[in-house]
Amino acid sequence: MIQKIEKEILEMLACPACRAAVSQAEVDGNSELVCAGCARRYPIQDGILVMLVEEARGGPATGDPGAATSRERSS
Repeated sequence: MIQKIEKEILEMLACPACRAAVSQAEVDGNSELVCAGCARRYPIQDGILVMLVEEARGGPATGDPGAATSRERSS
């Protein structure tokens, strides 16, 4: 069962990479936060939001939709 994040909490969160708003989505049976600006997807693991750019999947200029580039990690 996917646990929904309260609307008030989602409104306070922003993508750590580009500062855009995020929304919750279910991808392959897993809950993730999806950035409206850069399209990075941040996992929710065991009910814990993992909003680290290094753990994000997708986003701009990534050849691999599951990983960030070393340049993105250093920003």
